[in-house]
Amino acid sequence: MLGTRRRRGRLALTGLVAASLLAAGGTASADMRGGQDRPARTMDLQLLALNDLHGNLEEPQGSAGNVTEIGPDGKPVSIPAGGIEHLATQLREARAKNPNSLTVAAGDMIGASPLLSGLFHDEPTIEALNKIGLDVTSVGNHEFDEGRKELQRMQYGGCHPTDGCYTPGRSFEGADFPYLAANVLDERTGLPILAPVSVKNVNGARIGFIGMTLEGTPDIVTAAGVKGLKFKDEIKTANAIVPWLRLFGVESIVVLLHEGGLPTSNAYNYDCNAGGNLGLSGPVVDIAKGLDPAIDMVVTGHTHQAYSCNIPDPAGQPRMVTSASSFGKMYTQIDATYDKRTRDIVRTSVKAQNQVVRRETPKAPDVTQLLADWQKLAAPVANRPIGYITGDIRGRGATTPEQPLGDLIADAQLEAMAPADKGGAQIAFMNPGGIRSDLQYAAAGAEGDGVVTYGEAFTVQPFTNMMHTIDLKGQAILDVLAQQYTGGNAASPKVLQISKGLTYTTDRSKTGADKIVAGSVKLNGVALDPAATYKVTANEFLTGGGDGFAAFKTGTNKLVGPSDLDAFLTYFTAHSTATTPLAPPAADRITFTG
Repeated sequence: MLGTRRRRGRLALTGLVAASLLAAGGTASADMRGGQDRPARTMDLQLLALNDLHGNLEEPQGSAGNVTEIGPDGKPVSIPAGGIEHLATQLREARAKNPNSLTVAAGDMIGASPLLSGLFHDEPTIEALNKIGLDVTSVGNHEFDEGRKELQRMQYGGCHPTDGCYTPGRSFEGADFPYLAANVLDERTGLPILAPVSVKNVNGARIGFIGMTLEGTPDIVTAAGVKGLKFKDEIKTANAIVPWLRLFGVESIVVLLHEGGLPTSNAYNYDCNAGGNLGLSGPVVDIAKGLDPAIDMVVTGHTHQAYSCNIPDPAGQPRMVTSASSFGKMYTQIDATYDKRTRDIVRTSVKAQNQVVRRETPKAPDVTQLLADWQKLAAPVANRPIGYITGDIRGRGATTPEQPLGDLIADAQLEAMAPADKGGAQIAFMNPGGIRSDLQYAAAGAEGDGVVTYGEAFTVQPFTNMMHTIDLKGQAILDVLAQQYTGGNAASPKVLQISKGLTYTTDRSKTGADKIVAGSVKLNGVALDPAATYKVTANEFLTGGGDGFAAFKTGTNKLVGPSDLDAFLTYFTAHSTATTPLAPPAADRITFTG
């Protein structure tokens, strides 16, 4: 019976792919064949690619709103960038120069969003993406932050099941573009939860898109967000779909993949293939090398980096792989030649360049009006002062593994869970990926310098994960620290942010678990006892083993407290006033040697 179910699942998947293709125009169409006055054999095709917007509709603030450019003198220059009003204008100008254009994305367009979008369950972002002309996107891991049903509501529309409609008489209509989820399957049926492919007809050129998120999505999303879902291997999924696309006459194939790489330079305009060497590492490199040679290019995301690199396919032919940073600070302009006779993209013609979304670009009036409507609804909440600071407190923009804002958040969580009725926490850990921004001293609006508003705090901690206090053995805590540099985190370490009282030393000259110097882990100056039990607090994402920290799952006697955002707000209210603002923490709890 199991074999029968699997065969039925494959047949059903085949039918789903076929239905998507037929909806796009059936088999090879006659419009590819010229009449007696045969048109030009080729046409210029343009893709404008985005990724990892994360609901950043307004201009991102602080370091999150800058990109690095190599200037004419060879020196790096920091450029303010982003803001969907500017992005809309630049995309429209680019499309006006080439009518054979598509605007595509590689996931995480919503989720972990600033307050203007997050407060309204990302409806503002979907409406903005409709306005800027997005044609198709893959899902990313953050599309699952609120679970499958909420993602499907983003696609198909309808008011929020709890909060309802935000404007009387006006219902949310959903995305005008398809979300693709080829490798996200329902555990029960074995079928993708959304369309696996989309075929776009651009003045006779038929371009097939396969959309996927990273297979490891369950490791970086709360268990509730991916309940009942399976995430399949990216290479196997795409390669299984390619023959079906080609059977229906689709030879031009693009993968939209929410997985990425790490460039050798943080400047968006570096030469990725300088000197014949690939200036890119990370998971996407092996994926790109394994994807079927019939796939013409790969648009990626997830790592929030900027690159455009040629990576040889399994047949040894160059294939473009791109990523456009994050938060709407840039987009990738991909130009290619489409051969009407072969119905394929001429691989050697593909060129890609990341374009900065410059703030001197005029704002698109219709997008400005959309934002203004949502800003009016958000203003009473967003502009409320919740605390005061003496200077910038760096989080995502920190240049050190231990972040000043990370220490502050961990202290806030420890204080929230230290009372006996909250578990009596002694140690708090915060995952670095959950810190989405900095706290900026300079006023973003009319609140005044040094004032932290609710909207700014929400931007830092938008997930509203619940806090957990658990009993954890000292050895498990040592294992947690080792897991920062082992397993799935070996290639790209994730340094946890820690609360006051916990200290240890990391030796950069070592590898893996040996980076944590033996005997250096102390709590309030006393060496951690591997056999003792400690009260540890962390958000529900970490206690569920997220980000590869499986040792948290050995905890017992779980007690649930307030959300991480509430802990953050309460800490600011208790520890800062206009006359006694908070200073940035020193970020000196972890000693780095070697």
